[in-house]
Amino acid sequence: MSYPRSVKIVEVGPRDGLQNEKTTVDVTTRVELIHQLANAGVSTIEAGSFVSPKWVPQMAGSDQVFAQLTNMTGTIYTALTPNIQGLERAITCGVREVAVFAAASESFSQKNINCSIAESLERFKPVTEKALSAGLSVRGYISCVVGCPYEGTVDVETVYTVAEQLLAMGCYEVSLGDTTGVGTPASITALIIRLLNDITPDKLAIHAHDTYGQALANILCALQLGISTVDSSVAGLGGCPYARGASGNVATEDLVYMLDGLDINHGIELQKLVAAGNYISQKLNRTNGSKVGIALQ
Repeated sequence: MSYPRSVKIVEVGPRDGLQNEKTTVDVTTRVELIHQLANAGVSTIEAGSFVSPKWVPQMAGSDQVFAQLTNMTGTIYTALTPNIQGLERAITCGVREVAVFAAASESFSQKNINCSIAESLERFKPVTEKALSAGLSVRGYISCVVGCPYEGTVDVETVYTVAEQLLAMGCYEVSLGDTTGVGTPASITALIIRLLNDITPDKLAIHAHDTYGQALANILCALQLGISTVDSSVAGLGGCPYARGASGNVATEDLVYMLDGLDINHGIELQKLVAAGNYISQKLNRTNGSKVGIALQ
């Protein structure tokens, strides 16, 4: 079985994870978590989101978070920027990489960002254009790539169409989000094989939620197909407020343990990562969602 020699882990806990936790944490705690993750060797960290605190109160103060982050060699701090106003704030804060997000389900798109898939992509074009002209890298996310809480099974061709448009507008990579965690090795494999007919593997990433306990198995299938970028969340933080029952992203600690077992390079020190997971779990007064994190306590 062939696997990538190295995998880039995109840590989404400080944004995607924390914004879906019931407990709101302060700026100081968020900054400390990010610094612990960077110190553990995580090279790409989604540190915040420039959206209205009215809609995502957990991300209030992202400007302050970025202002307090220490520049560490080899670490990229990214931000979600769904509109021009958010992008301008990110640029002011010195952010080097931003992300936009679409969905492969019309119903989910309406529930999440109050517009159709086509409308969302049109909104992102000026954001992406301005970001690129300012020298920033842009990443694209697609939600509900295999299943939607409102529509059920998602058409693979819809995912391809959205991915193609995100890449065409300048996204260097598209992250495939199994937002509700309903994906299985069979459905994830079928999706990726279809996309690889027209998109090279270096343009794709996998973003797996563990609602049904399938995340690591799904990631393993993606690795076998040549995908070498994986999103994960320390301590398994997160979920999805628009998808009932959706649990957090796959825990970064569990992913790193699996990669270690496969002898795949990733650059992260597991013990330091576990410490970061324990830190934020204590701050949230919740059980660590990482099985490896619990085992190594």
